[in-house]
Amino acid sequence: MAGHVNIKRTIPFFWVMNINQSLHFYINLLGFIIKQQWLDDGKLRWCSIEREEAQLMLQEFWKKGTEYNLPRSPLGIGVSIYFFCEDAISLYKEFRSRHAEPAKPFVGNGMWVTELHDPDGYSLFFESVTDAAEGSIYSD
Repeated sequence: MAGHVNIKRTIPFFWVMNINQSLHFYINLLGFIIKQQWLDDGKLRWCSIEREEAQLMLQEFWKKGTEYNLPRSPLGIGVSIYFFCEDAISLYKEFRSRHAEPAKPFVGNGMWVTELHDPDGYSLFFESVTDAAEGSIYSD
């Protein structure tokens, strides 16, 4: 159907080992906020977090009971999320000021790129368009 938009957006969903540790990373170090949450018997099990137009969902693995679903392999392997930004360099500086450890930005494919890994090993890339030379490395 021409002009009809059916699929509106994608929201990555990360299973995490410790939701409190993940929330510390995403909220305190990256500046996300909780938009929705699910409490089960007083324990936070799932939440939706946002920063500006970016959204992620986090859910802690069930570690006991009939819902037990701990993974057999390390988390984050092969998972990369790219956040397209207006200014990846300013985010790099902001994240460092919050005591996160982003990789030093470099230019790849015409974009400044900085990378972080969350507590479960998921790769997060923040990128913004630039006219700087390919392969350039940002210096503080």
